[in-house]
Amino acid sequence: MLPAVTGRDDFAALIIRTDFSDEPAWQSLCNELSKSWGDGDYDPVVHIVDDPAWSGAAAHAVVTAVSADEDLSVVFLADRTTMGDHDHALLAVAVLTRDDCGSDEEFEAYGGSVRAVPAGVHDIHANLSIGNLDFADVADAARLDPAGVFRSF
Repeated sequence: MLPAVTGRDDFAALIIRTDFSDEPAWQSLCNELSKSWGDGDYDPVVHIVDDPAWSGAAAHAVVTAVSADEDLSVVFLADRTTMGDHDHALLAVAVLTRDDCGSDEEFEAYGGSVRAVPAGVHDIHANLSIGNLDFADVADAARLDPAGVFRSF
């Protein structure tokens, strides 16, 4: 069983480290996440979970573990792919289960996951938090990238 995430500010993007194989890559990712975003207009607000108890956790298990946080619509995983990727693209996972939706179509439209560069984390989290966009918009923006990675709106 994964531990509870506590102390997250509602405005903080939740980043959970699930791969502990490359410390330099992790430090580089944390450095990227700490940079201002939105043309440098906004300070980053992140809640980082760097606990080996999450090592190897699958996306569905993470969603189950964090779903009690009703203010959370997306969680970002720093997994093995993130650590090996030049851009350190995190796995952005909609905090939505099939039970939360009225139909399979709704779940497919508003659930799922995409890769997102660290600079895009803040853009995704901010827009979803205020209800400006939904996860389907994030997925659509990622599809526009040749690598299928969300970079920005």
